[in-house]
Order: sequence, then structure tokens, then C-alpha cells
Amino acid sequence: MSDENTKTVVATFQTREAADLAVQHMVQKAGLDRAAIFLEAVGRSNSAGKIQSGGDTASANHETRMDAPLRGEIAVSVDPRSDQAAVLHRIFGDAGAIHAAAR
Repeated sequence: MSDENTKTVVATFQTREAADLAVQHMVQKAGLDRAAIFLEAVGRSNSAGKIQSGGDTASANHETRMDAPLRGEIAVSVDPRSDQAAVLHRIFGDAGAIHAAAR
């Protein structure tokens, strides 16, 4: 829940894998409640990111999937306390965010 000391922090990622890593670190390293973190495709289309990653890439036993919906970036948003903003920006950077900002 937001208060006057809280702003929404939004970061965008090229892959769902990077966005998921950021969420995992926000929960484990910053102590945020997973239910307070939101992921969504940027834009109107369903998307798994802009580039293949994770289960969509080739492995020793499987070829690269060609049906992944690569239609745009993934946005991660959260309403942290003001004292958590700096650690969140560091987590977003470490996970490969292409843009992060408070609004």
C-alpha cells in the first residue's frame, strides 16, 4: 500500500527471464512482498520480451522455440517505501533493466 513517501518504480526488460530475476531479487534481497510486485507486457500485445531467453532457447535436447511471443519489453512495477528505492534501482540494473524510473 502506498503512502506519501512512496512512488511507483517501474523498470523494463528485454526478456521475461531478466524480469523474473529482478522480481526474485526484490523478494529475497529487499524483502518485498511478491504480491506487491507486478509484471506486464509493455504495449497491448502479449509478450515474453523482445529476445529469446530461458525455455525458449536451444538446449542439448531441444531446438530453439520459434513460437515465443516476442512482441515487446516486459515491465516490472512496485510501490516501495522511500528507503527501498536505491536498492531496487540497483537490483533492476543488476538484472539487466533497459530503463528504470520512479513516477
